[in-house]
Amino acid sequence: MNGYVITTTDPRVAAAAIAGGHLAAVPTETVYGLGALAGDARAVARIYAVKGRPADHPLIVHVIDAVAFGAWGVQIPIYAHALAATFWPGPMTLVVRRSERAKDFVTGGQDSIAIRVPSHLEMRSLLHELAELTKDPAIGVAAPSANRFGRVSPTSAAHVVDEIGELLQGDDVVLDGGDCEVGVESTIIDCTGPNPKMLRPGAITIEDVESATGLKVTHDSTVRASGTLNS
Repeated sequence: MNGYVITTTDPRVAAAAIAGGHLAAVPTETVYGLGALAGDARAVARIYAVKGRPADHPLIVHVIDAVAFGAWGVQIPIYAHALAATFWPGPMTLVVRRSERAKDFVTGGQDSIAIRVPSHLEMRSLLHELAELTKDPAIGVAAPSANRFGRVSPTSAAHVVDEIGELLQGDDVVLDGGDCEVGVESTIIDCTGPNPKMLRPGAITIEDVESATGLKVTHDSTVRASGTLNS
C-alpha cells in the first residue's frame, strides 16, 4: 500500500513519469484515465493489475492528432477520416484495423485498435511533452478509466486518489486537471467495416455520426471494444 500519492498540476511531470515506465492518472474531457506508454508491455500490465481488469479487454490509446492516428491504424476508411476531422479533438473513439505498432497487450489480442484524440488542454500538453521526450510524434498513451474494474469512472483527481491511490507506486503520479467537462466516457465507433457501427453511446450521437459521414450507422453491443465491457 502506498501511503502517499504524488499529485501535480504540471503535465510535464506526468509526461516524465509515463516516459519513465510509470503510471499517471490523467484528465480528459470525458473521465480521468490511468495512463501508460501504449508500447510498454510492463507498464500496460500494471494498468491491468491496478484496475483488476481482465487482460483480454482492449484499451483505448490516446494520441495527439490524426497523423498519429494513421500510425496506429491501417486500411482506415474514408468515413473514419471524416469522423476524425469533424469530432477530434474530442470525446470520440475510433476502432480501426491495427498497424504493427499496436501490440496484443494493448489490443486484448484483437486485430483492431481503439484510438482517441482528446481535447483536454492538460492531456494535450502531456502528449506534446511525451512526444518530445520520446522523439516519437505518434506516441500513444493507453488510458482506460482510472477506477477499479466495474466501478464508477472518476471525474476529478480527488476521485482518482480515493479510488486507486493506495494501489499506485512511489513514482506514479496523478495529474490534476480539474473536473472533467463531459463527465461520461467517449462515444466509440467501429470503423472496420463498410459502414460505421456504434459500440458505445456517449456525448456524440448516432445522428451526429450520420451527419458527418452521410452513412447509416448501426448499433452493435456484441463487439468487444474498450469501454463496452465493464471498465
